[in-house]
Amino acid sequence: MALGNKSRPPIYGIMAEFDEAQRLLEAAEHAYQAGYRRMDAYSPYPIEGLAEALGKQHTRLGWIVLCGAVAGATVGFLLAYYASAVSYPLNIGGKPFNSWPAFIPVVFECTILAAAFSAVLGMLVLNGLPQPYHPVFNVPRFALASRNRFFMCVESRDPQFDRQATRKFLEEASGHEVYEVEW
Repeated sequence: MALGNKSRPPIYGIMAEFDEAQRLLEAAEHAYQAGYRRMDAYSPYPIEGLAEALGKQHTRLGWIVLCGAVAGATVGFLLAYYASAVSYPLNIGGKPFNSWPAFIPVVFECTILAAAFSAVLGMLVLNGLPQPYHPVFNVPRFALASRNRFFMCVESRDPQFDRQATRKFLEEASGHEVYEVEW
């Protein structure tokens, strides 16, 4: 860094604190309309419409679960077929070795098991969990996000982000403090 450079160090973003869920929802809608796209909101409970206000698209979790279920059903059928027709074929009552109605319980259980595992693992991956550290934890009042306060953070990597303009924007939207979130 040059001696004459008076710029401040980079930050993760700017965060505003709100005392009501409705004010957070209105601020998120206003920020999205203003062109901010890289932002997130934190609340002690789910707020209906907040994800849409932040511009979040539908999740891919359903497709992940569907793929897991199809894979589980396929593996379950192949497992039952291999055991019944290839590895240990038994002629019981003249039934064919590939008697698929007998495979239904195994296929069903494997489908449910694989879908459940893919749902849990997909949720963890899509949410970026486990995440023992996040820059918003550096704001001391953020501990109230799990009790009775609401926060919205506009990230510095947002194309619309300008340190002063974003701070002013959030100060106008919030009735409380606005914080710079350091890395």
